[in-house]
Amino acid sequence: MLYVSLFFSALLSATLLPASSELLLSGLVVKQQGALLMLWLSATAGNVLGSVINYYLGTMVSRVENKRWFPVSRPAMDKAQRQFQKYGVYSLLFAWLPVVGDPLTLVAGVFRTRFSLFLLLVTVGKGLRYAVVIGLAAKLI
Repeated sequence: MLYVSLFFSALLSATLLPASSELLLSGLVVKQQGALLMLWLSATAGNVLGSVINYYLGTMVSRVENKRWFPVSRPAMDKAQRQFQKYGVYSLLFAWLPVVGDPLTLVAGVFRTRFSLFLLLVTVGKGLRYAVVIGLAAKLI
C-alpha cells in the first residue's frame, strides 16, 4: 500500500494539478519506511505516467483549439511552439521542474514529439530528480 500511495502521489504531482510527491517520498525515506529502490521506482513510474497523461492531452489539443471555450489563444500557442523549438526536445530532461515542467510535457504532446524520445528524456530527468531526493533524505549525498 505504501508504494501504491507514493505512485499515485507522484502521478498527481506530474499532472497540471497542484501536488508534491517529494515531501511524501522524503518522509518515507527519513522514517526508513520501504526499500529505497522500490520507493524510487514507485515515485519515478507514477511521475512519468502523469507526464504521459499530459502528453496524451497535448495530442488532443488540435481537436479543440478552435473552440470558443479553449483557454489558450493562437498567438500563445505559437509562442509556446517557438519556445519549445528554441530550447529543443532535450528540454524534456527538465520536465521535473516546478511550474514549467508539467506544461512542458503537455506542449511536447501538442507538437507531436516522438513518443519514444519523450518517454526516454522524461524518465531520465524524473528518475534522476527522485534519486537526488532520496539521496538527500537518506543523507547519502
